[in-house]
Amino acid sequence: MTDRIRRGPISIEELLQETSGVDAGALVVFGGTIRAFDEDRDVAALDYDVHREMAEERILRIEDEIAAREGVLACRIVHRVGYVPAGEDSVYVVVRGRHRPEAFQAAKDGIDRVKQEVPIWKEEVDPDGSRRAFSSEHGTPLAPEPEQDTSAARSVGGTSS
Repeated sequence: MTDRIRRGPISIEELLQETSGVDAGALVVFGGTIRAFDEDRDVAALDYDVHREMAEERILRIEDEIAAREGVLACRIVHRVGYVPAGEDSVYVVVRGRHRPEAFQAAKDGIDRVKQEVPIWKEEVDPDGSRRAFSSEHGTPLAPEPEQDTSAARSVGGTSS
């Protein structure tokens, strides 16, 4: 697997195979699944947008940095983009390590770093098709842009009488 950003379902079997063959005593898999109900709202899907080139580079860097840790033998991260229906997985972090403490911490750090560092944005899609945008860092709805008062701008640079 080379693409860390994917359209369409992610194969966990492919990730497990790609990280196999190391002398690991621990395997930790984190899968992020789209919830059908969130904060008193029904959810039909999440629709992810991405800066693909930058996202690929940052995910590869995160993988390399995590895999270089003492006790971690392999790390793979794949994130799905586009329309992802409720009940389907949108991200996987797979870590193989010598022991479980290092593997669990590496998987947690992997998903936390993806959410903080990778330029992926999402919109929540309601069953009626309405959408709500979320920030990538906190998963909180983005506030609508404030309307700008352009009346003052129009008078700037004008001549006075």
